Amino acid sequence: MAGLSWKMKSTFVLIGSSAVLSLLHVLVFADLHSLLFYLALDVVFVPIQVLLVTILIEQLMNERERQTMLRKLNMVIGAFFGEVGNRLIKMMGATCADSSPLEQALAVAQDWGQSHYREAAEFIQDYRWKFDLHKVRLQDLKELLLKSRHFVLGLLQNPNLLEHDSFSDLLLAVCHLTEELEARESLQELPRSDLNHLENDIQRAFTLLLREWLSYMQHLGKHYPYMHSLSVRTNPFNPVANPVVLRS
Repeated sequence: MAGLSWKMKSTFVLIGSSAVLSLLHVLVFADLHSLLFYLALDVVFVPIQVLLVTILIEQLMNERERQTMLRKLNMVIGAFFGEVGNRLIKMMGATCADSSPLEQALAVAQDWGQSHYREAAEFIQDYRWKFDLHKVRLQDLKELLLKSRHFVLGLLQNPNLLEHDSFSDLLLAVCHLTEELEARESLQELPRSDLNHLENDIQRAFTLLLREWLSYMQHLGKHYPYMHSLSVRTNPFNPVANPVVLRS
């Protein structure tokens, strides 16, 4: 027994316990027939019991693994917004023709609940951004995207992204916008048709940015209040945002 694993030792102990208890039953009640009858009855339903237990355990393990992957993925999403996402939001949002509705709808506060996030998500879904092409600093946007390219491409290699299609779509939209801007030798005096094309690419990336940012803020508010507090104090849609805590 000394060389056996704990699993084998446990198996022998359980089998031995069952044999001893069966023997005691026969000695006390002198009814071998009933013992064998109920033993056979239990054996009949063993396959069904194994099936049910296997399915239940598998579902629990899959759900636990999924939750673990989602937590890891939210760490990746947080790194994205900390590295480049928030700056992209500020740069693109500043070029909206009318940013006041955006600032009002996404003025995330500490006490926001599910209803607030739902209303903000509906606003993002229905609203169509109109960018002032005269305010779009395409060269600055290009430099920021090129500087962050390797970081974004590294995120795309994360296998956990298979569980989050919307974030993958965001990274692909950002990569496409980077390629569009890089492909042009000069971003000065572009024809109106080309500016409209770039506006569509910016609009696509901006919409996906807002959706993921809002979802990430809701995740922080639910699971990490201390991180949510800093994100609220540095809200890219708040023109007077200040990370310094002014009141306790």
